[in-house]
Amino acid sequence: MSDRILGLYNADSKEWDKLVYLHNNSKGSVCVNGAPAVLVLNRPGDAVASDAGYVIVVPQDFEAPNERYITIGDGDCMLWLDSDGVLGVCNSGFAGVSSRLTISRRISACVLTVSDKASRGERVDTAGPMLADMAEAIGAKVEERATVPDKRDLIAQKLTEWADKGFQLVLTTGGTGISRRDVTPEALMDVHDKIVPGFGEIMRNRSMAYTTRGFLTRSLAVTRGGALIIAFPGSERAVRQCFEAIAPSIRHAVEILVGWDVECGGHYRGEK
Repeated sequence: MSDRILGLYNADSKEWDKLVYLHNNSKGSVCVNGAPAVLVLNRPGDAVASDAGYVIVVPQDFEAPNERYITIGDGDCMLWLDSDGVLGVCNSGFAGVSSRLTISRRISACVLTVSDKASRGERVDTAGPMLADMAEAIGAKVEERATVPDKRDLIAQKLTEWADKGFQLVLTTGGTGISRRDVTPEALMDVHDKIVPGFGEIMRNRSMAYTTRGFLTRSLAVTRGGALIIAFPGSERAVRQCFEAIAPSIRHAVEILVGWDVECGGHYRGEK
């Protein structure tokens, strides 16, 4: 049986809630129902820290290793537990009494922008930062970013370097169209072990909801060793649309590929 939230306690007002909305404000501060608060985990009977603004009460035997992600419910809300026991909000969402809690590992990720103009400094890259932000929201830590021109060998070289270095999620943006310069899919095929066709299919399906030309994108996903490599379109808007379509399956795919083990109910089992 999975662990669940036992209570939601506002330490300032001394009141208990049944349902709250957790998010970050424009300054990046954690908020509960719009009010900034220090968010912590407590077990039944534990004293509430003097600086705690809001407390999520969890079962006595709930094990939450420091510096792990905690997913609430079906994954809409994700929190980051730091080494001091304070929670940060990675992905906004609702938390309610009896909501299921799942502990997840951090995914090591990197983002590659493929663009002739961006590589020459002639265009500001907005798709790369967008992709990095969205990856962070699902529990990935983007540790490296790079920009290369639309050259198949350079793209393949970078993908190989990152995958062989041990990154678990490698994301690219740009070069997925049908012009002569668009060669990102070919570069992925140069380095792949397996093709994962579903990701591209879902991204094209989502793109079609916004434009009848959405099927022209050649977005795809492959694996190399323990890395899942996903190629996204080059525009900020298209990156958002496509990422939202496949986000629920990215972590699951990485966990299968890497071989991470979870017990029934989603409890984190520990390092291998």
